[in-house]
Parts: sequence; C-alpha cells; structure tokens
Amino acid sequence: MMMRVLLATAALSLAFAAPVQAQSKLPEPPQKLIEIYRIAPGQHEAFLQMIAMYDEANRIAGLPPRELFVHQDGASWDFLLIQPAETPADKKEALAAALKKVMGGKKHFFEFRKFIAEHTDTFVSGPQSAADYLARMKE
Repeated sequence: MMMRVLLATAALSLAFAAPVQAQSKLPEPPQKLIEIYRIAPGQHEAFLQMIAMYDEANRIAGLPPRELFVHQDGASWDFLLIQPAETPADKKEALAAALKKVMGGKKHFFEFRKFIAEHTDTFVSGPQSAADYLARMKE
C-alpha cells in the first residue's frame, strides 16, 4: 500500500513538473534599434524638429514615438534614440502613408542627412536583467 502511494505521488510529481518546466521558460525580450547621433554645428533644433515629424508619422500610424535621450556630459554624441527594431507587419502600410503625408515624400532622406555630422546604430535585445539573459542561455 505504501509503495502504491509513493508511486502515485511520484507519477503526479512528474506529471506536474513538465508543465511547470515549460512555463518557466523566459520570454524573449523585444528587439530594439539604438541610434546615436552627433549633429552638425547649429543643426540641433532642426534635427529635433525632423525627429518630431517622424514621431508624428508614428502617432498617425498607431505606433509609439522614439525614446529620445539628450547628451548631458561625457562622450561626443548629442542625441540617442531607441525604437523597436521592426515595424509590425500590420502597421507598415499605415506608417508608409503617414511618412508620405508628414514628410512629403522620399526627399526627406536627403534633408535629414544635412543635420548629421556622425551617426551609428545597432540592434539590441532588451531591456533585460543579466540573470534573465544568463538563464536564457541555459535553456
């Protein structure tokens, strides 16, 4: 009798352990694009006005604005922007239409470059904790 109870307990433990293990998998953090700009002399306000226009296009398309960080002290960059790495598929057409409406066509690409002395960007995943990242590497 005691053996049956132990076997039943062990079987139940195994039955419940598998779903708990599957549920413990950490979700992947979002992918982001980080852009770092050093602005041409005297073009800071014009650059920010253009970023505000891009953000307005995002708003029209139902997307959030970029996250803007303004340099305070230290390195030589002026502005850092963070945004999702990709436009959701269901928002691509709306964003293209909003950009055309707000920016007036493809020439904005050349206009935007007038403000930039230097630009770098990189794709990242996060935010996340170091512990979560390490746990994901073990899965």
